[in-house]
Amino acid sequence: MKKIVICSLVLLFISCSGNKDMSPPETAKVVAESFYHGDKAALKKHTTAEGYANLSSIQEMFAKDKNSESNFKIVDEAMDGEFVWIKYSTAYDPKPGVFKLVQEDGQWKVTHNGPRDKGPFE
Repeated sequence: MKKIVICSLVLLFISCSGNKDMSPPETAKVVAESFYHGDKAALKKHTTAEGYANLSSIQEMFAKDKNSESNFKIVDEAMDGEFVWIKYSTAYDPKPGVFKLVQEDGQWKVTHNGPRDKGPFE
């Protein structure tokens, strides 16, 4: 009985530690890398439904080798009401990208930002 309780506690601890809340910059990095590496499961997990639909529709045009280094860097970060804006650069694109993040179910997720939706950076 004692072994069962100990094993249960260990499993509970491991499962809880895997659900760490990611910060907006961490989420942006996962989304950028999963976008360029073609990892649709990770992309879907870290985006809203609208964000996933937008990114997955163009993902194949930008796919890179899964072993390539992204060299992801945060250029700027800003809070605007309920949104966090992340301006980032990668080795895959000479022009910095911008992600708009919103909290959904307690997690930061990249959502769709339209062509006129530049955020606070421009």
